[in-house]
Amino acid sequence: MQSSPPQESPWPQAGPAQRRSRDVAGPWHSEAACRRDEAGLFFAPSQEPTAARLSREQAAKSVCARCPVLLECREHALLQPEPYGVWGGLTAAERRVVLSRRRRREAATGGRGADITRIA
Repeated sequence: MQSSPPQESPWPQAGPAQRRSRDVAGPWHSEAACRRDEAGLFFAPSQEPTAARLSREQAAKSVCARCPVLLECREHALLQPEPYGVWGGLTAAERRVVLSRRRRREAATGGRGADITRIA
């Protein structure tokens, strides 16, 4: 019986070379880990009980935690802004907090030196 060759991990490793090639090869979402999971994990069904929502959001965040494009996804959701779902490891409520902090920081600095690549 022949043994099969070792399987590569289905999760791409995000190194500097891959980040450069992604810019040329296509949009960031083509490498998103969530593309392998059901959308229902990232978006709430109607009238979802609180305990179920918290459990689902935690499961979605664990997928995000191993995603090579987590930061690109998060920035997309913050810049759109995406009103629903888990994006870049943040829920809609968490993204509202981040956006509020950014607005306060920009107001305090008069818009000077605002760095949109910062997460919080």
